[in-house]
Amino acid sequence: MSQPPPNRRPNILCTNDDGIHAPGLGVLAEAARRIGSVVVVAPDREQSATSHSLTVNRPLRVTRRDEDTHVVDGTPTDCVLIAVNSLLDIRPDFVFSGVNHGPNMGEDVLYSGTVAAAMEGTILGIPSVAVSLSSRSSDNLEGFVEILARLLRGLVERTDFPDETFFNINLPDIPAEEIKGARITTLGRRVYSDSLTRREDPSGREYFWIGGGVSSWSGRDDSDFRAVRAGFASVTPLHLDLTNYRLMKEVEGWSLPICTRRTSDLVVAWSSICAWLSVRCPG
Repeated sequence: MSQPPPNRRPNILCTNDDGIHAPGLGVLAEAARRIGSVVVVAPDREQSATSHSLTVNRPLRVTRRDEDTHVVDGTPTDCVLIAVNSLLDIRPDFVFSGVNHGPNMGEDVLYSGTVAAAMEGTILGIPSVAVSLSSRSSDNLEGFVEILARLLRGLVERTDFPDETFFNINLPDIPAEEIKGARITTLGRRVYSDSLTRREDPSGREYFWIGGGVSSWSGRDDSDFRAVRAGFASVTPLHLDLTNYRLMKEVEGWSLPICTRRTSDLVVAWSSICAWLSVRCPG
């Protein structure tokens, strides 16, 4: 991915999925301002667990709060797409998303609007980073500005920022001065239990409520949740290509019974001819 010239402060787009009023967004923007020039384009309300969704069934509205802050009545992905392709006069050099109130580790990255915003930046060819705090409380957030600025600067100053890859950072819920450092990690596995509630409302109508419940973690020694639990910031490189290359050869040997369109068309044509002649097709 292209990087800004070394003699110019980078232009940074900040967004999130907790909404424009979330304290984590303010912390991220403050850390980003220590690196470059910042514009905030964020949802007007919480958009947690919206994943990489785009709003396609209604028009989107944008409100300009000040010269460097815009509010969108859409998803985090909407925010990045609109900002890069329309709102901003200068294309951002980096997209930062967060700081999310709650961890985004393991399978969380597939549901997270925070991670999706960084993914959208990557799809648009912009180096991107997602940041989350492993707590829904904001008690320790303010103290992370300096540490986060150093961590982000270490990533964006890389002249070899990888193509089609973005970074997912998770901060432990401890005072900033107690963080032991950063570890490069893999995705762990999160298992939810009792996260679906099925009940009836006072009028007798059934409803379902997703969320809550108890979660547990598993994973390798180098997984994100183990690093965070040990007091480290986890930094996980995530790639856009979800192909399981290790399985390619094995699947090729499965001899899946799929015919080509041309073969399918010939079978249909032959069956039609047989029906017209009132004879039974062989085979």
